[in-house]
Amino acid sequence: MAANRVGKTEGVGAYETTLHLTGCYPNWWVGRRFPRQIEAWAAGQTSKTTRDIIQRALLGAGPRYGTGLIPADAIIDTTPKAGIPEAVETIYVKHVSGGRSEIALKSYDQQVESFYGTKKDLVWLDEEADQAIYTECLTRTLSTVPGEPNGIILFTFTPLWGFTEVVRQFSEAEPGSQKCMVTATWDDAPHLSPETRAELYASIPAYQRDARTKGIPQLGSGAIYAISDEDLLVKPFEIPAHWPKVFGFDVGWNKSCAIFAARDNESGVIYLYSEHYMGKEKPIVHTEAIKSRGSWIPGVIDPAAKGRSLKDGTQLIELYRQAGLILTPADNSVEAGIYACDQLMHAGKLKVFTSLSNLYSELRVYRRDKDGRVVKERDHAMDAMRYLVMSGRDRMTTKPEPNYDQPRQTYLPGEPNFHWMVN
Repeated sequence: MAANRVGKTEGVGAYETTLHLTGCYPNWWVGRRFPRQIEAWAAGQTSKTTRDIIQRALLGAGPRYGTGLIPADAIIDTTPKAGIPEAVETIYVKHVSGGRSEIALKSYDQQVESFYGTKKDLVWLDEEADQAIYTECLTRTLSTVPGEPNGIILFTFTPLWGFTEVVRQFSEAEPGSQKCMVTATWDDAPHLSPETRAELYASIPAYQRDARTKGIPQLGSGAIYAISDEDLLVKPFEIPAHWPKVFGFDVGWNKSCAIFAARDNESGVIYLYSEHYMGKEKPIVHTEAIKSRGSWIPGVIDPAAKGRSLKDGTQLIELYRQAGLILTPADNSVEAGIYACDQLMHAGKLKVFTSLSNLYSELRVYRRDKDGRVVKERDHAMDAMRYLVMSGRDRMTTKPEPNYDQPRQTYLPGEPNFHWMVN
């Protein structure tokens, strides 16, 4: 998982794939070795990028192949790919054991169904695949023969989609597991001169710089909120008592989330300052946690809660109201809500305390799929924020002052509610 332009495709992916296809391992190689011919896949984003990147790295420029990583005398044959000029479907490679290895070139745009098939010894995925394709490739490498080891999957990519499920499986892998992640930055690429780095850096959008220069999962091209941390996050501070507040509430069994906001009326900036993020608890637990931030703070709730019911038929929204929360159904317009949040962020009118770790964690993976649809996973805080922005801003209120004009009940000494008042 590395920065752009550091050589991960040729220097890592194509090189290791060639070693396994040919069986010609250098003396220093301490990784997996195949003593026989193998069956492999290599896949990129599209058929054209697979041709221009993976195929070229393995074979070199056509039509006469042999200037890539696979030596010319090891290339037995190739088969053309229909519909893509100069693209290759399969490469047949001579293995040192005397057998014939083969590698099929595929692409993610062929959809997950094209990754169904028989067992593979090696799968090389160049650029990040979605979870469904990764899972299918993983299945292809599992051995079904007792005593035979599993195959291997090799990923080479720059994490432009943030902390996706695929990235998390590697970055959060336990020590000693069968997953390993190696990173590389521009500092590891001596072929990039300071002048080249400066020129490239200036051309990269701010929110992609960590991903493209360091290989750190960040807000990338698929991210919905493409804004840098510097422009969004602020260190926590004490919210002034006169600032109006509100909370957005997304309810669910697996996870319920409330995001609290306060507005500086002088600057118009809204600060998201607190979060309640908990799953698999009864409504009363969420209610008490929310009320602890201020029982007077109004909230806007997931409108679907109006139609959800418990076993006794009580609507969730009514249950929360009866427990003391001040709630109004929110506007659940997804695209309009995303646009409103995005506009506030880029205008500097929406800030997030760095202490809101769950909201930030979700924001980093909140993205669209390749068809432009919002990916509905790990988005409870994102929904709560959207409800807050769409419907909570005009419901913000300050803590009510105590009403000293109300007559107070007096009690005689010895009665249960009596207390001494000292002037």
